[in-house]
Amino acid sequence: MRNLERPIRRRRRPMSEINVVPYIDVMLVLLVIFMVTAPMLQEGVEIDLPRAPSRPLPEETRSSEPIVVQVGVDGRYYVKPDRSPLSDTELGEVVAARVAETGKDKVYVEGHRTVPYERVVSALVLLKGAGVEGVGLVTEMPDDTTEGE
Repeated sequence: MRNLERPIRRRRRPMSEINVVPYIDVMLVLLVIFMVTAPMLQEGVEIDLPRAPSRPLPEETRSSEPIVVQVGVDGRYYVKPDRSPLSDTELGEVVAARVAETGKDKVYVEGHRTVPYERVVSALVLLKGAGVEGVGLVTEMPDDTTEGE
């Protein structure tokens, strides 16, 4: 007969599975953080480019990061990816330093569509004075819907 005072204990085997719920929680938190901060990482200032039919940049230019000078809506100069405005003398110095550092002889100018033309021409003159050999103007392709109107 069995002794009723002592219950029979069955030994449990240890589980060899990993609890992944905490890892999923951490990954979801990181996903939310990256989704919130990604739009804040936009480089440069917001420029509404003028629309004009033009050829796209050559493939070798698109694969490497070109030197881009931006003329903002306020008429100030910026060099991508920096967001701090530059004076006329600072623009020449910064671009000359970047050209010497990277060895690139072309600089692209993005001018906001409402900025006075004089500010874009001033940027071109300052770049020429800084020793830049080739300067290109950046535009956007026009919408196909507005061309026929």
